[in-house]
Amino acid sequence: MKRKPVITLLSDFGLKDPYVAEMKAVILSICPEASIVDISHEVNKYDKRIGAYMLARAAPLFPKGTIHVAVVDPEVGTKRKPIIITTKHHLYVGPDNGLLILSAEKEGIGKVYEITNKNYMLRNISRTFHGRDIFSPAAAYLALGISASDFGPEISEIIKPSFSQPKVRGQEVLGEVLHVDKFGNIVTNISSEHLKRIGVKEEETLTIMLKNSKIAMKWCSSYSEVPIGTPLLIEGSGGFLEVAVNQGDASKLLGAKSGDKIVLRVQE
Repeated sequence: MKRKPVITLLSDFGLKDPYVAEMKAVILSICPEASIVDISHEVNKYDKRIGAYMLARAAPLFPKGTIHVAVVDPEVGTKRKPIIITTKHHLYVGPDNGLLILSAEKEGIGKVYEITNKNYMLRNISRTFHGRDIFSPAAAYLALGISASDFGPEISEIIKPSFSQPKVRGQEVLGEVLHVDKFGNIVTNISSEHLKRIGVKEEETLTIMLKNSKIAMKWCSSYSEVPIGTPLLIEGSGGFLEVAVNQGDASKLLGAKSGDKIVLRVQE
């Protein structure tokens, strides 16, 4: 039995207005058999960093061949390109503004195509709602089996924001804060692989520099490895390293917020 195509949606549209329903209506009008899954429509307005993080967390759990549509698009109506990114596992549809990169790079980017073929867009394209008029139709036609290469020319240069690319420099890793969760855990864009590249192993202590703070903490596999109220570094369920406090709030302790720079360094 052939599996129904899966299309996910992520946006900063909220659910008060009909925008999400309009995107779904377009998709289902073109590909009625599509299964549509909402990742979130409560991304902070215009916040591509948080949107990229949410997408990167959820996307790997979906079946191979899933089409992910993400729209956090403050540059809509400008010269920014609408694109399709192919990876080893999924297809990503959205604006070329960095929103798709964190997730796509984790899977391994194959090819990238600019969406220019008007046969796969709505007839009337608004200047403010490409989520409905360009990205939703593209996803639906991909779900029907249209090849990504049919949507427009392959491109080699796409926007890669700083939050998608931690830097390894000597004995330190330079990254950014992607998100602060409801527990006050500080989610970074750094993975355990980055620490291994500078020779740090789990259960070792390293130096964390964040804003005006410089603090030593243990890289733990569980919160209980340190006393209550003690800071620690731990790999979260999304595969990103997090600065946390056992039964406490790391963001309040360190005054951290999304977008802050963070450095993880071999302990001096």
